[in-house]
Amino acid sequence: MPTVLVCDDSNLAREALRHAVAAVPGVDRVVEASSGEEALSRWAAERPDVTLMDVRMPGLGGVEATRRLLALHPDARVVMLTMGEDVDGVARAVKAGASGYLVKDSSSEELAAALSYVLTAGDARRAAARGGAAGGAPALSEREQQVLEGMAKGQSNAEIGRELYLSEDTVKTHARRLFRKVGASDRAHAVAIGFRWGLVR
Repeated sequence: MPTVLVCDDSNLAREALRHAVAAVPGVDRVVEASSGEEALSRWAAERPDVTLMDVRMPGLGGVEATRRLLALHPDARVVMLTMGEDVDGVARAVKAGASGYLVKDSSSEELAAALSYVLTAGDARRAAARGGAAGGAPALSEREQQVLEGMAKGQSNAEIGRELYLSEDTVKTHARRLFRKVGASDRAHAVAIGFRWGLVR
């Protein structure tokens, strides 16, 4: 059963995350780290299935800790945590090798979806490496691609709609379809996946 490592320098945030993760169906164990440095040492000892890593921490920040972790353990799966939809943080985290991205105030359903996505995506990538197609990027419609590109630029649904001559409700419909196709829990998660698959640059 999966083990999840939660890394956050805030005691309150880490405790809240630990409780939220422990409540996710299928998660067997939750271990904690209070810094990037501790996350590196705990990962080697615990070998967690997923690591939730705060982007901004004093000392060794989450992005650099992720880069070092993946250099040492390429099979590690890391989901970055942030206080807001920080597209720049998404880009840096994905370039560092993160598997996904989650806003800290996400719902329990979004947290469960993100963990499930990262766990199953690892299986899909292994299948793709054996010659399957499961790990490939999904086929997006032209509108879904345009909406994703707008999100990657930090545009709101209204701004995307004005640029594409669509109503905001229509943009939301395309966004929901996009989320389902890529397995994203929110806009930031969709952008992270888009960067990782080369759908946006």
